[in-house]
Amino acid sequence: MKTGNAELPVKNQQCDVPLAHYQGLYESLDPRAVAERCGLSFEATRAGEGFFLLRLMGTEYRAAFPVFELRDLQGDDVREPYEKILLIRYLCEGKFFESRGKRLSYNEIPWGPTYYRNFEGRCLKRAAHSFGNDLAAFRRMVEGLPGLRFEALDTGDAGYRFEFLNGLFISLLIWAGDDEFPPSAQMLFDDNFIFAFTAEDLAAMGEVVIRRFKEKK
Repeated sequence: MKTGNAELPVKNQQCDVPLAHYQGLYESLDPRAVAERCGLSFEATRAGEGFFLLRLMGTEYRAAFPVFELRDLQGDDVREPYEKILLIRYLCEGKFFESRGKRLSYNEIPWGPTYYRNFEGRCLKRAAHSFGNDLAAFRRMVEGLPGLRFEALDTGDAGYRFEFLNGLFISLLIWAGDDEFPPSAQMLFDDNFIFAFTAEDLAAMGEVVIRRFKEKK
């Protein structure tokens, strides 16, 4: 499958080392224990092999085990390396718990204040710039993403709470710009994210969310 992203080979080079590291951890895991820890289904295909069923931004994927590969149900593989790293890290280290209904800002996430500048630049400012000047287009992107589980929010000039990964929901709020103020954005994470991902993961996750919505533009 070809891709039009000219930066992809560079990203792959940068991500090869962490992917190799987590692959080494991944293949040593008990897949049944992973499925229970992450609240996922595991389907065995033969002795010691199979795949986990994941739902990322509305699209269903199979994460192969013990050699990690990520493919949709049509058999197309995920080429975006940050998405692959996020998901293999979750399978190796994350835990799923039901949310208690609280939504956390990035600064309320453990170690969030340490990485906030990075998150602000990669996610909040980029989201504001990408969506804040055309709220109608933003609504079409969210509501038109196939399979995405979402609900519209009253907060912000346009806002949605949507499922990033099975049972893990993000709220993205956008305020439109005007003659005096530039557009702005806020991203909130359901409280169960603190068991599933680190603050560093969430900064990369914001990029994934923005890119997937922009692909629907």
